[in-house]
Amino acid sequence: MSVLLSDVIEVLDAAYPPALAHDWDSVGLVCGDPSEPVTSVTIAVDATAAVVDEVPEGGLLLAHHPLLLRGVDTVAASTAKGSLIHRLIRSRRSLFTAHTNADAALPGVSDALADALGLVVQDVLAPAESRSGLDKWVVFVPAEDAERVRVSLFAAGAGQIGDYSCCSWSSSGTGQFLPREGADPAIGTVGTLEHVTEDRVEVIAPSAVRARVLAALRAAHPYEEPAFDVFALAPLPSGVGIGRICALPEPESLSAFVARVRGRLPATSWGVRAAGDPEALISRVAVCGGAGDSLLDTVARTDAQVYVTADLRHHPADEHRRKFGTALVDVAHWASEYPWCGQAAALLTTRFGAELPVRVSTVRTDPWNIEEGHH
Repeated sequence: MSVLLSDVIEVLDAAYPPALAHDWDSVGLVCGDPSEPVTSVTIAVDATAAVVDEVPEGGLLLAHHPLLLRGVDTVAASTAKGSLIHRLIRSRRSLFTAHTNADAALPGVSDALADALGLVVQDVLAPAESRSGLDKWVVFVPAEDAERVRVSLFAAGAGQIGDYSCCSWSSSGTGQFLPREGADPAIGTVGTLEHVTEDRVEVIAPSAVRARVLAALRAAHPYEEPAFDVFALAPLPSGVGIGRICALPEPESLSAFVARVRGRLPATSWGVRAAGDPEALISRVAVCGGAGDSLLDTVARTDAQVYVTADLRHHPADEHRRKFGTALVDVAHWASEYPWCGQAAALLTTRFGAELPVRVSTVRTDPWNIEEGHH
């Protein structure tokens, strides 16, 4: 029985949920028919012409970096990227991208980088917050009317928690109010301070139904002016996100750690650059596959003694070193993300086994290809 492209997409979307992708990103299927069989999977950081050449007819190219991202308004075969799309489609080859969703997933790009460096992942560097989208409603209502208000709130969509409905919490207390001239109180008289036994009723509801819950509350509450509070619930850490905080199995000097990085990542003309005291003892490491200087301030708030990432620019690195003691290790962007290819390959091989040949491309798609002294 052949493996369909849709079967592979299902596995990739489960491992690297599209919802984790940044708003500006473009992830998922670029070309290909999900209903057709896929003969193989080739995995690479970039969809370059050399990589496309390696993909067998009917195969899938799984790339980390999007081929089509910003300002794309044509895939004409006369354009560099359009010609690749045409080549793929003509031979029933497919292209699928997992980018910032693979960065944030658990395990993801930075987990693969940490594993390649022999590090033990302990935490997320920049956790992604779960989108709460929930309100907590706190309503104060006379005890004898509390059940009617609860039922009305539930009917409006409040009180749903996971697989449970009609969820609420109540406690009793004493409310007081002074009806003033012009008021039409349901309880008490104008000019007299009233004390009423009331229930405090708490429920949660999706913020999307806020207007409906408010209407239900006003309709069921006996007071002319109901007393209530609405709190937008804060998002909570989700266990996923960009970058990782790791530990070395045994402390080592910064110079030894830099040698570790150089020896364990694929060689590039970029090489490995580092800033810090070579003799400083390292035990806690922050890593971020891909461009990571936007997280320098985040790293400074951790206990990491060194930060491994790519594409560190002169001024952000200089400013960071002036302010903080964290050492920096800068590697080629491609090299920092290449270990993910092996992670994705293992994922698909575990799921499909011999039914679907999976290979990691050996093409170095790092755009920097000339080293000083080499021709």
